[in-house]
Amino acid sequence: MKILVTGFDPFGKETINPALEAVKRLPDEILGAQIIKLEIPTSFDQSAQVVHAAIQKNQPDYVLNVGQAGGRAALTPERVAINLDDASIADNAGVKPLNRVIEPTGQTAYFTQLPIKAMVKMIREAGLPAQISNTAGTFVCNHIMYQVQYMRANEFPQLKAGFIHIPYLPQQVIAKPHLPSMSLDDSIKGLTQAIGAIVKWDGQEDLQNFA
Repeated sequence: MKILVTGFDPFGKETINPALEAVKRLPDEILGAQIIKLEIPTSFDQSAQVVHAAIQKNQPDYVLNVGQAGGRAALTPERVAINLDDASIADNAGVKPLNRVIEPTGQTAYFTQLPIKAMVKMIREAGLPAQISNTAGTFVCNHIMYQVQYMRANEFPQLKAGFIHIPYLPQQVIAKPHLPSMSLDDSIKGLTQAIGAIVKWDGQEDLQNFA
C-alpha cells in the first residue's frame, strides 16, 4: 500500500507550518504501508497541480493532505470539502478569491473516503486530543481536499482521500497565548496514529458508534 501525505509550506505571517514539519518527519513506513511525503504550496492555483503530478507519478492508494488550523486544540480529520474558495487573506501567490466556485462541473461537496472515526479513536488511544471536523474552511486546505476528491471522481476512481488539520506549534503562539498549540512530537505521533488507522481499516467500513 502507498499513502501520499502532503504538507503545506508556511503562509500568512508565519515562518513555519506544523503540517509540513510533521509530514517531513513521518516514518517512511507505517504498519507496512509506504509513506510518500510531499511539500505543496499554499496556493489556490498551484497546489492541485503539484498533487495531481504526484498522484500520476506514484499511483498511491490513499492521499492524506495535512494542514494547519490555528485556534484548534486537537487533531481534526475532515469529513467534507465544499466547492467554494472564499479567502480572508491572500495565498502565497497573492491570490485572494472571493465566493469562487472551485470546479464548475464538480459536486457541491465531496465526503472523504477515510475512516475518520477510527482515526480519531486511534489518536485518542495514543493520549492525544482528536475530534471529527465538519468544516475544512474556505481557504487552500478546503481547496486541496476538494480538488483531490474531484480528481478521484473524474480520473482516479480507485483512490481514497481526505484531510486532517493539526494545531499550531508552541513557537507560533508565543505572542498569542490565548490560542492552543501542540508539540511537533505530538503532532507527528498523532498523524502516525491517523495513518495507522487508514491502514488498519483498509477495505472495511468506518466505525459506526464512535463520537
